[in-house]
Order: sequence, then C-alpha cells, then structure tokens
Amino acid sequence: MPLPDTLYCAEQINIPPELPDILKNFAKAAIRTQPMDLLAWSAAYFNDLSKGECLPVKDRLEIDATTQKMDPSLTPGLLKTLHKQLSSRKTCSKEELQAKWKGLCLSPNQLDTLLSLGGFDSEIDWIEFFALGCSALGGTLLSSMKFACEILTNDEEGGAARIPFDTFVQIYTFLAHLDGDVLQEHIDIFLNSLKPQVELQHGMIKPANFSHWEDVDFNSRESPNPEQK
Repeated sequence: MPLPDTLYCAEQINIPPELPDILKNFAKAAIRTQPMDLLAWSAAYFNDLSKGECLPVKDRLEIDATTQKMDPSLTPGLLKTLHKQLSSRKTCSKEELQAKWKGLCLSPNQLDTLLSLGGFDSEIDWIEFFALGCSALGGTLLSSMKFACEILTNDEEGGAARIPFDTFVQIYTFLAHLDGDVLQEHIDIFLNSLKPQVELQHGMIKPANFSHWEDVDFNSRESPNPEQK
C-alpha cells in the first residue's frame, strides 16, 4: 500500500475558491434557523444545496417573546420555509414532506397528528397541509387565517400582508369544514361580507379586512348579523 503524499507546507493544500462563501452562507443560515439538531439540519442543508433545491433556512431569527428562547415547535418561519420547499407543485408525497420536516428538526409526532387530522394519504394536497400548519399556529380559525396571510404575502414584513382572495377562500373553507361546527351558512356570510373590500383591493385580502369578525362566535347556531359589523 503506497504511503500518502507528504505535505510540507500550506501552499500544497488545494482549497476550492467557492468554499469560503459556502461556509459563510452556511453559518448565517444556521444562525437564522437555530435548528434543534445542528448535525441533522446540516445534512439536510448540504443535501438540498447539492441538488439545487430550496434550502431549509428561515428568513430571519425567531425568538419566543416570553422566554427569549428559540421555539422548538412549528413556527411561522418554519412553516414559511416548508412552503417555499414544497409549494412548487400542487401535491407532494408523504415521503417528501417527512424528509423536509425532519430536515427542519421538527417533531415527527406533530407531523403525524397533522397528517391524521387532514386524513392525508400518500399524496398530500400542499395548500391543505399548509392550512393545517396555520391552524397549529393559531388558536382560532381567524387567527389561523391571519398567519396564512402573513406567511403567503409578497408584501414587506410589517406591511398589509395581502394575499389573493381565491387562496384565502380555499384555506378558510378547508379549515372551516374540518372544524365541523361552522355552518355553511356562516361560511357564506363571512366570505360574502369580504367581497366589497376585496373588489376595491383588486382581488386581494388582508388581515385588517376580517379582524372585526374576531368577536363572532362561529360555533353559534345563529347567524351573525353583517349590519352589526
């Protein structure tokens, strides 16, 4: 077995010119994302990088306002990252979702719960799973919709958070039907009440358009009176 070549000086070590930028970008991504398992996340990061796929990286650092610590559960930033990775097609496979979920070091139990709740099979309608992710973030139907707007919007952070009304209707209707206690009559009243503002906003909707509905009891068997709003 031949002996390896002897290295006598640093000049003999060949360092690819792109390596410093790769490592710099990796370090910045790790700081922004704060993965719970750095090694597992790093494997997913470089695997996606090698394939030219969307990286498992959050847009910004998220810190829990009460504990000042990173939140290990699903967050708006992580759901937005999943959306970037999986929304290019209408559906994704269960295996794809599991791989991306694992790459972000999220709890497999939480994923199993969401998959079971949505009744998904091997092929998953992405926007429906995304809707369930928003539901996991928000305690109410409308707070879930607020998260959906803030994650999907192309507006700058802190802006109006507008999204197409068609997308809003799809997500809202799916979650309302999944809830089971929201009457179709209430769904229709709510969505119809938004249409005048949507028309003025060129088919877009923002959280400010429906925030005044927060006090409506959607589980009530009596329809809310739109004139009171």
